[in-house]
Amino acid sequence: MPGRRPLLETSPSRIGHDRAGREHSQPRGGAIKPRRAARPLGATHKEVPMARYVLPDLEYDFGALEPHISGHIMELHHGKHHKTYVDKANETLEQMDEGRQKRDFSRIASLEKALAFNLSGHVLHSIFWKNMRPKGGDRPKGELAHAIERDFGGFEAFKAQLTEVSATVMGSGWGALVYEPIAQRLLTCQIYDHQSNLSQGGIALLVIDAWEHAYYLQYKNQKTAFFQAVWNTWNWDDIEARFHAARKVNLLVPHAAEPERTA
Repeated sequence: MPGRRPLLETSPSRIGHDRAGREHSQPRGGAIKPRRAARPLGATHKEVPMARYVLPDLEYDFGALEPHISGHIMELHHGKHHKTYVDKANETLEQMDEGRQKRDFSRIASLEKALAFNLSGHVLHSIFWKNMRPKGGDRPKGELAHAIERDFGGFEAFKAQLTEVSATVMGSGWGALVYEPIAQRLLTCQIYDHQSNLSQGGIALLVIDAWEHAYYLQYKNQKTAFFQAVWNTWNWDDIEARFHAARKVNLLVPHAAEPERTA
């Protein structure tokens, strides 16, 4: 295409041999450059940089969830708090890479803790934004609705339980609906900070941010009112899509739970 540069620029060359019989490339009009010898098997390769985490864009305007969540809160929550977790996760990985290259693991315990906190914060917020939509709410349908009926005894019982799970988080954390793949059932759980108290293997489908920065500017100390209001924003299409994806997970630990009982 006109004006498009190749991904890797090279000059025309011809192949020859030096006096010792070694193959070389000879750029036209340039000096002979011996070819680099093949890397011996087992030689250490330079590590390829890991992909960096990025802040995802919202699929709706900051004010689109009003009156349930104010645009000012959404702007600060997404652009300040979530962005901080993204930046800190990348920074922590860079520090881990540096320590590994130097074989210096003196900070590994604190770095693992920092990575768990910040990366989990990034993951949970990314799910949270997708879980919501303008003019959301109502109830799930189809297989997700059936699973809620089976595992919680009905939607209203499920709603009351998850709301209370979120409202009674001690300090900062999240309430979550998770899919547990061994028993193949839905559970609720309290997540302390962003990463603690989550059942191993549990896959988050719906999350409620119980940190003060999610509601305080609007609801002050009436956090239960926020947890009630957020039910008017749920995007059940997104939540059900996560449910279908989670059901495909196989932890390869058979006979670790009784088979589902039929009525």
